[in-house]
Amino acid sequence: MNPGAADSEIAYAKINLALHVRRRRADGYHDLETLFAFAQAGDRLEAAPAGTLSLTIDGPFGRALTADEDNLVLRAAHRLRETCGIRAGAALRLDKRLPVAAGIGGGSADAAAALRLLARLWGVEAADPRLAAIAASLGADVPACLVSRTMRGEGVGERLAPVAGDELSGLPLLLVNPGEPLGTAAVFAGWDGIDRGPLPDGDPLAAARAGRNDLEPAALGCVPAIGAVLEMLAAAPGVLLARMSGSGATCFALFADAAARDAAAAHVRPGWWSLATGLR
Repeated sequence: MNPGAADSEIAYAKINLALHVRRRRADGYHDLETLFAFAQAGDRLEAAPAGTLSLTIDGPFGRALTADEDNLVLRAAHRLRETCGIRAGAALRLDKRLPVAAGIGGGSADAAAALRLLARLWGVEAADPRLAAIAASLGADVPACLVSRTMRGEGVGERLAPVAGDELSGLPLLLVNPGEPLGTAAVFAGWDGIDRGPLPDGDPLAAARAGRNDLEPAALGCVPAIGAVLEMLAAAPGVLLARMSGSGATCFALFADAAARDAAAAHVRPGWWSLATGLR
């Protein structure tokens, strides 16, 4: 990168193709089995060399966040500096395009994008194991977001294993949110505690279709409009899979072709947020 020039990184939206909650642990967390996938689109983070660290936030959902020291982007930046002994700063700008508290890893994806972007800016190798360790310290979804490829996650989501093949890459994807934020803690608190069995192995799309999202009933109890979103997506011609992502309230649908996705996107209700894209 030229001195003084800004570089950028996409914070790819995270999708849980399936999410099985196996048990509530003594530490208050939950053991999960999930299939992570990532959209081709997301928030955008820019960084330019500077003497200190700073963050500005704009974009369609920028007002929902504050650029204080508790922001995950700045936390990631500070931790990377401390861990790697870096004295340089950066002027960061977050274009917040994804809704907040939406089950698609917005904050985690932003933190992961900050690690990838600042590693380039500050000369840290992308394969440096310290990046993964920092990601794990910032949140359960950040390690997966750091890689931003289809993977199987276990534990609280931090134990990652690659998924054979890339047959999901490029599949048309539609994200829809009813416009209501939904806190992760409230949804997990509403889980009924029943272990309904493991996530299948094998072909990722077949495994996802045979799987489920165990947090969906609790999320529906908090935001009933999720049901209307799922009904609309499931009824769309050409849909391969329709489900809620993560703890909601964003739902997704995978389609056989882009024309079917775009036809479904045309029927999204006014007031709902949507994004027509594809899987990475």
